Amino acid sequence: MNDQEMTVVEHLTELRKRIMWVLAVFVAALIVGFFFAGPLIEYLKQEPIADGVPIISLHPSDVLRVYMQFAFLIGAVVTLPVALYHLWRFVSPGLQEHERRGALYFIPAACFLFITGILFGYYIVFPMIMQFMTGMTETIGADPNYGIAEYFGFLFNMVIPFGVLFQLPIIVMFLTRLRILNPMRLAKARRFAYFGLAVIAITLTPPDIVSDVLVTIPLLLLYEFSVWLSSIVYRKQLQEEAEWERDFGGFETDEMVR
Repeated sequence: MNDQEMTVVEHLTELRKRIMWVLAVFVAALIVGFFFAGPLIEYLKQEPIADGVPIISLHPSDVLRVYMQFAFLIGAVVTLPVALYHLWRFVSPGLQEHERRGALYFIPAACFLFITGILFGYYIVFPMIMQFMTGMTETIGADPNYGIAEYFGFLFNMVIPFGVLFQLPIIVMFLTRLRILNPMRLAKARRFAYFGLAVIAITLTPPDIVSDVLVTIPLLLLYEFSVWLSSIVYRKQLQEEAEWERDFGGFETDEMVR
């Protein structure tokens, strides 16, 4: 009993140590990101998406707020692989060798999908929304002048959710590995998933059919990609179970007979 309690304490100590490492990396990345925020803001202001749109400061603290938003995003992007690596190191002792190798591949895949989702939101979704909103502003005779905090706050609200949505394949593979999901369940839920993704796309885009289709189709393809990945993981699980049954099933039967 004492050994078991010591094991729990050791696990909690290791978890705390890894959380401290992640927080230390995040704070360091946050500080570095604060210095890179200025050039990044200037770059985005010169992009065609913001070209011709006056961006002004409406409050003395607006610029600081924007700097902190960009620093936080940079810190999160830099810390993501570190956090996933420490999570992998924490759970890897309880995994088999092939499971450790497979789980390690999730780290670059998750980072790649997160950045891809952000780029998709910025270069595909955000320009359509800005064009629609600017057009609506001009129809009532108002000048499209945007406060810098409001402009970049709106940008983050539109872009970051797609970075999260693009984690769907990784989440599906993880839940399949835990046997919570499988490709058959995902196939049965396809209609509901399509409906939910379509609602998300329609909610985040301007009310026109072209924008809805341009965002909905990639999300549906992302779901089908997730189903395909789930089927790969599921087939591998069935193969592992068949190999285990072949190697150890007969032995257990003999033991029961004895």
